[in-house]
Amino acid sequence: MKKITVVGAGNVGASAAYRVAQLELAREVVLVDIAEGIPEGKALDQWESAPVEGYDTRVVGSSSYDLAENSDLFIVTAGLARKPGMSRDDLLKTNAGIVESVSREIARVAPDSIIIVVSNPLDVMSYVAMKTTGFPRERVLGMAGVLDTARFRSFIALELDCSVEDIQALVLGGHGDTMVPLVNYTSVSGIPLTQLLSQDRIDALIDRTRNGGAEIVGYLKTGSAYYAPATAAVQMAEAICRHKRRILPCAAYLQGEYGQEGIFLGVPCRIGEGGLMDIIEVELTDEEQAQLEKSAEAVRSTIAKLD
Repeated sequence: MKKITVVGAGNVGASAAYRVAQLELAREVVLVDIAEGIPEGKALDQWESAPVEGYDTRVVGSSSYDLAENSDLFIVTAGLARKPGMSRDDLLKTNAGIVESVSREIARVAPDSIIIVVSNPLDVMSYVAMKTTGFPRERVLGMAGVLDTARFRSFIALELDCSVEDIQALVLGGHGDTMVPLVNYTSVSGIPLTQLLSQDRIDALIDRTRNGGAEIVGYLKTGSAYYAPATAAVQMAEAICRHKRRILPCAAYLQGEYGQEGIFLGVPCRIGEGGLMDIIEVELTDEEQAQLEKSAEAVRSTIAKLD
């Protein structure tokens, strides 16, 4: 790709821009933020690390979207971060206004681009981005399941004292307390997780995964997670830029899949050049289906608050 723009020069955005540059996913990375001087300073700092890191992707920053013109892909991280005691839904109206404004600018300067939304509450912000830009669902995706799955895998690795590389897992549903980790699709080097851990321990890991973001917020006090969300978004970007056709759990706009319609929800997606290629429907148990429907209802109720 020629150009990738990261909107929001905070911890998540700056980390994502740096990772994109390190992987040389585009010839140029643009870091945009309304805070004058911040995107320019962070971008310059990152470019000055290029001789050490060994990448040639140019990194530039601006408080204007003019530099983002004709970008191929946007990673949207703009918005308020959670603080202790706040849920993702507490950020709803403020971040919806921010994402709506960002989306208008994206549609203006790069009407053919692909958008990866990271801003919270994730599923609803993806909905706002798609409705505001008018982009087809193939070109608007939310980063949710990649992060949730990574957290689940990291906790399993700690529990079993094994490499994260050997763990495969799948987490569906909304990005929040109602997410649905699928134990039947979780394995360690092909060994079902249920053969390695008791149900009590599995339930504890699922609970920790659902509260993974809040756990970090509790430690940081004045901010929220950023390394894992940034790398998760960039994994999606890499799959698109390099047309890897990866199957990743992403927030996608559903049109009947899994019995849901008109909302963004975390589901297994094949992504590559052009964004969403297709949605893969896996078999769910009755309990998992009920949990997914509960998660979908939570997303719908949040959208209703916004409307």
